[in-house]
Amino acid sequence: MRRRPQTNEPEDAAARRAIAPVVCYPLEGLAPVDGEFYAGVRDGAEKVGEVVVPPRDARAFEVPAGHLFRIVSIEGPQVGDLNLWNAADLTERFFSGKTRALHATHVTTGDRLWSTLPFLRPLATITCDTLDWYGFDEHGAGVHDVIGTRCDPYTNRLLAGGEYHHCCHSNLTRALAAHLGLSLDIAEAHVHDVLNVFMCTGFTRDEHRYFMKASPVRPGDFIEFFAEIDLLGALSACPGGDCGTVHSSDVARCHPLRVEIWRPRAEALAGWTSPAANSYSRSHGVTAVKKVT
Repeated sequence: MRRRPQTNEPEDAAARRAIAPVVCYPLEGLAPVDGEFYAGVRDGAEKVGEVVVPPRDARAFEVPAGHLFRIVSIEGPQVGDLNLWNAADLTERFFSGKTRALHATHVTTGDRLWSTLPFLRPLATITCDTLDWYGFDEHGAGVHDVIGTRCDPYTNRLLAGGEYHHCCHSNLTRALAAHLGLSLDIAEAHVHDVLNVFMCTGFTRDEHRYFMKASPVRPGDFIEFFAEIDLLGALSACPGGDCGTVHSSDVARCHPLRVEIWRPRAEALAGWTSPAANSYSRSHGVTAVKKVT
């Protein structure tokens, strides 16, 4: 519960609150997503691999540039936490904050998952979402959020005490370490804020606190992405199951998730190239000074 305000409202409080909002990032300068191209990529694509993520665990997977990957609900309502990296450079990874700022708190078909600075380019483009019908409900909740972080053992320790090792943060750490042969310490440093796949979330209207409710996902639902560069991914099947009541729990009913890799027809990719990293000079306003000899 928030504390009551300690400061009296000024006389012009109503006028200050009435100022119209302005969208932070107008996107007129951003190249539009070519829906026709991505539809063509999907048409006739062939499944070439899959990885099943066990409940309360995570698995890593690789997706070549120009391929599709789907996260599929296969047995029951289940939320997943997704991390993405440049397969050749772990320092370039999914940037949930900038994705949220450029698109919205929840993402769907036509939105992109952007990478961290200084790269700032699309890692993946969402090409299909069978839950796009959900929109935002009466509570203000939507699906596939980029506002939550990931359940983690440190917050669990802080709020509940004890040790719990199947939080998504730990699941993703183990999966990355196992896939690349890294120590847990090194792998953990690369785990980052996630795309909460299938999770249904929002902010309460009174105090704007982050909330979750049971996911509307059902077996057969999926969200599909086009890999814009060579990707390494890791997906955790959250220990909260559908996140309708609890997370970080061995009590919630949990289900596996499946990651499918799909290869498009070669002709569908004709003329396509991976996006280049951001072209900003990285000088940050500092002019190089020549040394006097």
